[in-house]
Amino acid sequence: MTDVVMGLDTFGDLPTQDDGALVGHARAIRQVVDEAVLADQVGVDVIAVGEHHRPDYSVSAPDVVLAGIAGRTSRIRLASGVTVLSSDDPVRVYQRFATLDALSDGRAEVILGRGSFTESFPLFGYDLADYEVLFEEKLELFSRLLAEQPVTWTGSTRAALHEADVYPKTEHGLRTWIGVGGSPQSVVRTAKYGLPLMLAIIGGEPDRFAPYIDLYQRAAAQLGTTAGAVGVHSPGFIADTDEEAKELSYPGFKIQRDRVGADRGWPPVHRGQFEGEIAHGSLYVGSPETVARKIADTVGLLGVDRFDLIYTSGPQTMSSRLRAVELYGTQVVPRVRELLAERASARV
Repeated sequence: MTDVVMGLDTFGDLPTQDDGALVGHARAIRQVVDEAVLADQVGVDVIAVGEHHRPDYSVSAPDVVLAGIAGRTSRIRLASGVTVLSSDDPVRVYQRFATLDALSDGRAEVILGRGSFTESFPLFGYDLADYEVLFEEKLELFSRLLAEQPVTWTGSTRAALHEADVYPKTEHGLRTWIGVGGSPQSVVRTAKYGLPLMLAIIGGEPDRFAPYIDLYQRAAAQLGTTAGAVGVHSPGFIADTDEEAKELSYPGFKIQRDRVGADRGWPPVHRGQFEGEIAHGSLYVGSPETVARKIADTVGLLGVDRFDLIYTSGPQTMSSRLRAVELYGTQVVPRVRELLAERASARV
């Protein structure tokens, strides 16, 4: 665990200028690229860019944004977080990320998911009644494409393939994860394909996900596959002090949570809930030392191989986002590894 992979995730939330003016989608996309370039420079291991089709997020084509990042970085791994496979075509997804892998000299990875939002389904002509079968069939096809051999496949959600060879080929294979929000069935499905598991822990105490990790490992053993790496991604924000981080984070957090809550029937969030999630839940907000200790606690508790911080939430300022990226790479990442090493030595 001392060599835990440390990443940053963003959905391309629309940020503001320092005067509070909200920027447009084009500027927001360029801001994501600037933040990824900085993350590369300060030692962050992975940048993951999510896919959404809503007005409050700028990124609908993460692979294109990642390709732009690839040309300006040299070492950081480039991931989607997630690619909504259900409303996309597995062959095209594979081709796009294989192309990204070539452009980035082997740094691409794709995290596949069903999507926590459903706007992409009607947008691309899919019936939400087929939500489960779409993901199951498309994941089954995608898993076959990973072998980079001719594929024969038949399903109900796209045209059949017969000895179809897909190009381009990668040099060392395409890193592929499955993102799971907390469904036991999704955990078992991930184990079935022997793919790494990325758990979205966006609320509540992290230890409640320990049974999912155990289920993943037990299911892989029973199914005769090999359990891969396990990662988690959770929201948070970093500033120079705990109080500054809270004050910079809460307004955007409330706007974003209430906007989503209005669609899902949730009551408006209040400051006490925000503070409670920081103290006891899965909100990593504070100074570098505070956030590093909380991440180290989660990594140690769950025994995971990767931690990704969702560092954007709603309309935060561009300057504060850049500062959060800088602090994460220069202070949080090395401090997490130091804490994990100290704890490992204490157990010997």
